[in-house]
Amino acid sequence: MLSRVLNLIRKELLAVLLDPKSRFAILIPPLIQLFIFAYAATLDVKNAPIGILNRDNGKESQEIIQRFRGSPFFTKILYLDTVSEITPFLDEQKGVMVVSFDEQFSRNVKAGKPAEVQIILDGRKSNTAQIVSGYVQSIIAQYGADLGKGRDVHLVPRNWFNPNLIYLWYNIPSLFSTLAMMTCLIVTTQSVARERELGTLDQLLVSPLTPTEIVIGKIIPGILVGILEGTLLLLVGTLLFKVPFHGSLFLLYFSLLLFVAAISGIGLFISSVSATQQQAMLGSFVTIMPSILLSGFATPIENMPVWLQPFTYLIPLTYMLKISKGLFLKALPAADVFMNLWPVVLIALFNIIGAGLFFRRRLQ
Repeated sequence: MLSRVLNLIRKELLAVLLDPKSRFAILIPPLIQLFIFAYAATLDVKNAPIGILNRDNGKESQEIIQRFRGSPFFTKILYLDTVSEITPFLDEQKGVMVVSFDEQFSRNVKAGKPAEVQIILDGRKSNTAQIVSGYVQSIIAQYGADLGKGRDVHLVPRNWFNPNLIYLWYNIPSLFSTLAMMTCLIVTTQSVARERELGTLDQLLVSPLTPTEIVIGKIIPGILVGILEGTLLLLVGTLLFKVPFHGSLFLLYFSLLLFVAAISGIGLFISSVSATQQQAMLGSFVTIMPSILLSGFATPIENMPVWLQPFTYLIPLTYMLKISKGLFLKALPAADVFMNLWPVVLIALFNIIGAGLFFRRRLQ
């Protein structure tokens, strides 16, 4: 019995190790996942860009600003000149926070009166906002302790787009895009691999359908399933979890259509190179995890190493997350939607045309 079991183990190991695709599957994808997890998946907030509006320009406010500059958490500081610059600064996600000093700050500190420092946070990134707020509170508390008794500095936080930093308000719009991507990708990657594994691909090739029609027929079901998944998440998020939706439904569905089209092109390519459904599933997993990690869903892109950040802009989910969160929480204007949508259009065209050409070559 032991001998038979050992022989079976040996046969299975040889079957895996002697197959080039299997060797690739057990070696390369885990290394890629480890590489990305190690560099991108961190919950620490580092190098967070912030804005400072200093209408005081006194010695006391400059002292606090220098403490921000000396902090390892805020290495990129942008200075605002007027209150009107706060809205576009946060709307365009140039930073996660604005620190504001009023005209009386230094005078109140010198007079021993309560002095206030206001921070305005981007509530669309609820986890980041909470962490950044904690860093600021630490800096202000240390400054107040250095001033000594009789002088009081208050921190006044204000969260835009998500006043109470409700995590579901961040998570549901993000999952709207992420789960639509996952569902669309899984459906599309299984299509050709399933035909090949079941032996029905040859029947499909001798049918009256042309290769172009086959490509279209394989891509559209994934798009429809992705849109259906998005609709379900929209209904559940707004009706069950009470997440507000302030934007345009037309812009949301138009963006979702182009987004899942880009994902379907990736899925068709994976399915074309996969001999079995198991390989196709593994290929979709290898695509999904880096997309989620590098898109800014789990951790801010600015936390990642500088050399890794350009790769995030090749991922459709990076742009769709901005669109979905913007439309859900703050009625993102059409101009801003299209600003994030045109890269998705280019990615969709490249993926669909490239996957179609590759698939037709595989059919010949």
